[in-house]
Amino acid sequence: MSGSTSYEAILNYMPEKLREVLSAVDHEKLSGLMEVRIRVGSGVYFVYPDKISYLMKNGELCSVYGGSVYNITSSAIRSIVERLCHYSIHSCEKQLSEGFFVIENGVRVGVSGGYSMGVSPVLNEFTSLNFRISRAVKGCADEIFSRFYDKSIIICGGVNSGKTTVLRELCRLTGSFRKVTLIDERNEISCLLNGIPQNDVGIMTDIIGNCSRSEGILNAIRTLSPDYIFCDEIASISDAEAIISGSGCGVKFVVTAHGNTYDEVIKRNEIARLISSGSVDSLVFLSGASAPSVVREVRRIKSVD
Repeated sequence: MSGSTSYEAILNYMPEKLREVLSAVDHEKLSGLMEVRIRVGSGVYFVYPDKISYLMKNGELCSVYGGSVYNITSSAIRSIVERLCHYSIHSCEKQLSEGFFVIENGVRVGVSGGYSMGVSPVLNEFTSLNFRISRAVKGCADEIFSRFYDKSIIICGGVNSGKTTVLRELCRLTGSFRKVTLIDERNEISCLLNGIPQNDVGIMTDIIGNCSRSEGILNAIRTLSPDYIFCDEIASISDAEAIISGSGCGVKFVVTAHGNTYDEVIKRNEIARLISSGSVDSLVFLSGASAPSVVREVRRIKSVD
């Protein structure tokens, strides 16, 4: 897959007939593509920042769902899952318990369906797949990097506002010349595949994955002596307490949080705790889905020198 595009990586996991139809899509219509969604009994959906298009039987895309769309069967979905598992479903219990895979070019594949019963439930019935294209947008964080280098910040925004994209780019910039640890709990930022990050997160960046943010932060402080720690979606008091502990050791943090306004994010106990502790210099709010990665507002918590 070396040198292939993310779309070509997706095609590699499709059954032959569906691959032929997807290959017929005009390449110009792949510009801006964010997701390829596939659902049993329905069709294939191409998701863009401002629209959804449906795959037709001839490889054309249309804006209205109708009788000419390519219909997906349960056997086609299972065939894709088998390819994702390299024809060994039983060896992919971890992915099937968490509901996602990572493939070439950092594409994340979300899986939905029915879980098995028992102590360690895994997906064993498959109803839909979401191939989400990971985008590295170099330059999207230049303003934030220049203004807040050597500061601890929280990047805030709603769904599809570009929080993770900005965090990844800041990690790449900082990790190019400083000691950085990236806590990548769900492998959404680096997209490790066989131990190799599919996304550029900086040549000096150490990656900790497959553990909770709070555990990863504390482990990094104990063993990796980072100057900076990056992590996505602060979501619990334990996350906040780990950041406060790390800040006390002189570590700078760049993290993200869901919320469009200061009033929204301050209602969350973990964010309120971070702010009251003095561990955060500024909150950076992004514009939203209409202008991903664009800074709308900065709320300074401490004076910025």
